[in-house]
Amino acid sequence: MTNSQHSGPHDNDMDEAQIQAAIERILASDHSVADKSKHFGAPEHEGIFSGRAQALSNQTREHSSFDGAQEDLAERRALRRVAGLSTELEDVTEVEYRQLRLERVVLAGIWNEGTAQDAENSLRELAALAETAGSEVLDGIVQRRAKPDPGTFLGSGKAMELREIVAATGADTVIIDSELSPSQRRALEDVVKVKVIDRTALILDIFAQHAKSHEGRAQVELAQLEYLLPRLRGWGDSMSRQAGGRVGAAGGGIGSRGPGETKIELDRRRIRDRMAKLRKEIKGMLPAREAKRANRKRNEVPSVAIVGYTNAGKSSLLNRLTQAGVLVENALFATLDPTVRQAETGDGLNYTLTDTVGFVKSLPTQLVEAFRSTLEEIADSDLILHVVDAAHPDPEGQIQAVRTVLNDIDARNIPEIIVLNKADVADPFVVERLRQREPNHVIVSARTGDGIEELLQKISAAIPRPSIQLELMIPYDRGDVVNKLHGAEAEILAIEHTENGTRMMVKVREGMAAEVEQFSIHG
Repeated sequence: MTNSQHSGPHDNDMDEAQIQAAIERILASDHSVADKSKHFGAPEHEGIFSGRAQALSNQTREHSSFDGAQEDLAERRALRRVAGLSTELEDVTEVEYRQLRLERVVLAGIWNEGTAQDAENSLRELAALAETAGSEVLDGIVQRRAKPDPGTFLGSGKAMELREIVAATGADTVIIDSELSPSQRRALEDVVKVKVIDRTALILDIFAQHAKSHEGRAQVELAQLEYLLPRLRGWGDSMSRQAGGRVGAAGGGIGSRGPGETKIELDRRRIRDRMAKLRKEIKGMLPAREAKRANRKRNEVPSVAIVGYTNAGKSSLLNRLTQAGVLVENALFATLDPTVRQAETGDGLNYTLTDTVGFVKSLPTQLVEAFRSTLEEIADSDLILHVVDAAHPDPEGQIQAVRTVLNDIDARNIPEIIVLNKADVADPFVVERLRQREPNHVIVSARTGDGIEELLQKISAAIPRPSIQLELMIPYDRGDVVNKLHGAEAEILAIEHTENGTRMMVKVREGMAAEVEQFSIHG
């Protein structure tokens, strides 16, 4: 995904000095780390790791009055990992078990397509993901190569350079900005001598931290197990056979000798059993969700789904529109569990607003499959509010990533309104560029409330409305019918109280038309 707004040379013929200069703009360590490692040049250079990652919002005020008390956020932050605490065995008795060591990480990625701006944005996002997971980002490298090395992903020379950076910064984890094969991860760990994880494992870890509902936790666990199954690794004695045929006198004796079963095989079998159980649990949760969905369809209540890239402001927008008070945090994937709230148009038509899980570039396929039952809420909606962070370095890339997932869940044919959020801090030139690109748009700020009225008007005009027009005379003893006509299934055009009853000009949906046909005034 190419961003047309960038500076500096971005062609494929950049020399090493130019590549290094581009990397320095985004991957410089903070001053304390720069003193230890000179990988990114002058210590006074300011990059994404000197403070908050740029993929996160720089707004000083995180919440508006519409976000409520945010008690869930206070609870989440009370369990943050604490810096300086070790998880070594001898230290466990000295601190509460929840106070884990704050992981110190180094990032690494490959620039094999797109522009230098794309590479910068990808590393910014990885840094933001790492911060959201509770890590302290120290340093990072980008290698320009046509394709990843099949052995160590980065190549042997760059892997050794990464090892030197890890040693200089005191990092305990390396995060790769791509998905690694099991053999690549093992080979890279053998070189750098610290734990190596990839982008997929990082996202799964964030989901595991933030999932709260029973269904959400089950979906995340299933995704983690699907990711883990081909990546199990045995160490030392854990690979030895149990009750094997050639274990000598230490074995189980006569009758116990045989091929045995390795520890890793047992682990794989347990994982498969657990995955089968989780699939059964998730399938068992579907009837309740489908019953609620069927009830809305039976009552013909229009459904509006809020979708968008993670940290684009979906929950803030839901709070602004409905005062739902759901959790809002300046972090990626802050909310995972869908939230449904009732709303009403200015002329009294009821509809539902559904806040869904955020998307991200290269969203792990395991998560898309595990959360498919939740994402079906989007596919069944009547209107999509596609929230875009207009202040993000690559908003076009965000739009494309979201639409890729919408294609995967068969939701691209649903009417869509592009909501350009964070207009109060966005570059006006970027906003204008997006306006030209997306004709059906609204420019808003969920934090300040600018543009919300225009958005409500667009929602009111876009949701399906009752289409059958009737003129009714309803006796005064049938107040229940009048009351029902004030609900979501009808739109009242005119009402008059006469001596014979209540005369109403209404538009109703098909189901309601059959119920009130007896009160119709015919020519």
